[in-house]
Amino acid sequence: MKRAAAEILREYGPFPGVDRVAGVTYDGQRVWFASGDKLNALDPSSGKTLRSIDVAAHAGTAFDGRHLYQIAEDRIQKIDPESGRVLATIPAPGGGGDSGLAWAEGTLWVGQYRARKIHQIDPETGSVLRTIESNRFVTGVTWVEGELWHGTWEGDEADLRRIDPRTGEVLERLELPPHAGVSGIESDGGDRFFCGDPGQRKVRVVRRPKRVSR
Repeated sequence: MKRAAAEILREYGPFPGVDRVAGVTYDGQRVWFASGDKLNALDPSSGKTLRSIDVAAHAGTAFDGRHLYQIAEDRIQKIDPESGRVLATIPAPGGGGDSGLAWAEGTLWVGQYRARKIHQIDPETGSVLRTIESNRFVTGVTWVEGELWHGTWEGDEADLRRIDPRTGEVLERLELPPHAGVSGIESDGGDRFFCGDPGQRKVRVVRRPKRVSR
């Protein structure tokens, strides 16, 4: 397993009126972050919050190319980002113990925090298609170029982990600085991860390591 200190490229926040930053996703232009009773759109270039949607937003956030998905207690809401309307709701697999959320391969991937699991679920019904075990508390979840990454946070230690999606084996760890937490994590599809930090009320940008081509 490879280990390295996380290279932090930029930090946004703390945000006024935001008590904690939970889920994070990226729609190709804006970073969306959950803050309890709102979903907020952040311009990553200027660092300005562009708008907010009044919707329950307690944990993970995802984007499927058209719609936002947001964990609200024991359910997952499908949201139109333009109107802010909740279009559909499905049960969350952890029944309220859910954390991260990601969209990949036409399905949703949901972290279950204390159970140390990641579930792949059907976005229409919420039924669990498969489950991956982790050996640490799972916070945010993201896929990028076939790699599955998740955030972990236990005690004062937080890191980002690349795991084998078949076995759950940890392949790589990026260790965050002391006292930094991690809630949501989302790739921009390139060399950046956007990570929520609930306690510091920030969104942090971490460099994704380059792969050595063989």
